[in-house]
Amino acid sequence: MDWVTGLPPGGNRIYNAFLVIVDRFSKTPLFLPCHKDDTAMDTARLIWNRVVSWTGIFTNIISDRDPKSTSALWKNLHQLFGTKLSFSTA
Repeated sequence: MDWVTGLPPGGNRIYNAFLVIVDRFSKTPLFLPCHKDDTAMDTARLIWNRVVSWTGIFTNIISDRDPKSTSALWKNLHQLFGTKLSFSTA
């Protein structure tokens, strides 16, 4: 899971970033339009509404050390869902 930001402005674009999630089993990438200033709660809602409702709850999520991924809210959500949060190394 990672965010792609810094997209150039253009047209009637509403979003300025993408959240990229790759299913490690099927290797299927999911590109979810979002805003680069979305909060951890916004990201959790996006994942719940657009991913978990389609795939089910993850068992493990690998993310970089983005502040959204390391926030107390995010850690509590992982505890609630019973998922494991792993951080990638540089």
